[in-house]
Amino acid sequence: MTILDPVVLTPLLGVLAGCVLGFVARATHFCTLSALERHWYAGDSSSLRTWVLASVSALIGTQLLAAFGMADTHASFYLQSDFPWTGAIVGGFMFGIGMALVGTCGFGAVLRLGGGSLRALVVLTVIGLSALAAQRGILGILRVPLVDDLAVSFAGSGSQSMGDIVSGLVGIDLTPVVAAVIALAGLAWIFRSADYRKQFSKIGSAVIIGSVITFGWWATTFVAARSFEPVQIEAGSFVVPVGDTIMQLITYTGTWPDYGVGLIVGTLAGAVVAALWNRDIRWEACDDARELGRHLLGGTLMGVGGVFAMGCTVGQGITAFSALAISAPVVMVSMALGARVGLAWLMEGSVLAAFRRSDGASHSPAE
Repeated sequence: MTILDPVVLTPLLGVLAGCVLGFVARATHFCTLSALERHWYAGDSSSLRTWVLASVSALIGTQLLAAFGMADTHASFYLQSDFPWTGAIVGGFMFGIGMALVGTCGFGAVLRLGGGSLRALVVLTVIGLSALAAQRGILGILRVPLVDDLAVSFAGSGSQSMGDIVSGLVGIDLTPVVAAVIALAGLAWIFRSADYRKQFSKIGSAVIIGSVITFGWWATTFVAARSFEPVQIEAGSFVVPVGDTIMQLITYTGTWPDYGVGLIVGTLAGAVVAALWNRDIRWEACDDARELGRHLLGGTLMGVGGVFAMGCTVGQGITAFSALAISAPVVMVSMALGARVGLAWLMEGSVLAAFRRSDGASHSPAE
């Protein structure tokens, strides 16, 4: 078996992509919850614009590759014909609350672990185990009737791609047009801010992060076309792959890890390098039992919610969005609402505060 064997090449490409992703995201403090929190509580949308730019960059790159036959997004589970709308809404809401309780998402937890946060290690362990329970274990018994059996079928259009849905209604292929309209609308909002147009480091980091997701689509498509074994077409997610990584560490199945596991390992390695580079590695643990309990609950909500919603902030917000999956906007709105409710409870002492306009700056809750 050589390094060019598809079985070996798949996780190695994931590690390569993860190293870039982890280094850039850790060095530039790329964080979904932080972006939302600063937008809501401090009136600063620069981080949110960076996050949206990463998604739009991934969309543009992925759709260009798909147009030239270099990325088979339709072979991914994000574009299956059945859309589990209950999982997208309820799972996304659960994930958002969990994200607020922890102070970051699964991706952010990997970045924090790279800087020495033992709290992040606890969160990732809980996310991985609860995700496995929801996908393959006892919680899967609940998932089937509550999520899978209530899915809306888009078999008529061929997939749940927004491009396919519009094309099916009109009768001609308008996928490039749909992608272009969404991308232009996103870019118009992002660069409407004159101040943001001057923040070249944030713009650059967003484009790099989006390009890493695009690379994932190309890499798994490339390997799948040359492998005699089934290769999952994917580009980046931090829920189920976290559980798969744990299983690879504690069990021997005789199989090589996939691209998702490689991405997790690479992201952690990249985050470690960035933390060493910036000299901000420090060991951190939970201050008391109450904080530990909050992290355990938040990790469980993210693990179960992420499986129900078929992805996390990266998996749905960037990866699924780049494939034009209709689940992406539904899940992300649900996650944002859940995060808003969770932050209101933690920072303002009332869930109802989530539905009131906040105009004052506030500090993030402790991890």
